[in-house]
Amino acid sequence: MATVNLTGASKEDAATVFGVLRNAFPTDGPSDDMPHEQPGDPSVVWSAEFEPTQEWIPTGPIPLEGSVSATLQGGYVAVDQLFEALSTAFAVDHWGAASGDQEKEVDLRLSSKR
Repeated sequence: MATVNLTGASKEDAATVFGVLRNAFPTDGPSDDMPHEQPGDPSVVWSAEFEPTQEWIPTGPIPLEGSVSATLQGGYVAVDQLFEALSTAFAVDHWGAASGDQEKEVDLRLSSKR
């Protein structure tokens, strides 16, 4: 299990990023569970949890309106699988990482591939 937090993203870009991950790692859960924006809150954080699997469905390059900051947090394997799935769809700049005994956190900047 891993958590993905997006900041600096429009509702549409957040939906695009989460859509890529939902397509890569299909689940039985609802696919339209995007949070609603709160009026007057410029610091929206979009968050979702994913259960990556060894077998996943790659997605080709997908455009974003702007760049998106993403934090992936969870087990080592799960975070690596989410990172790989995002790398097939977006240009990914790796900003940093922190590791512990059971989990790691990775900070990324996602943008459209050129």
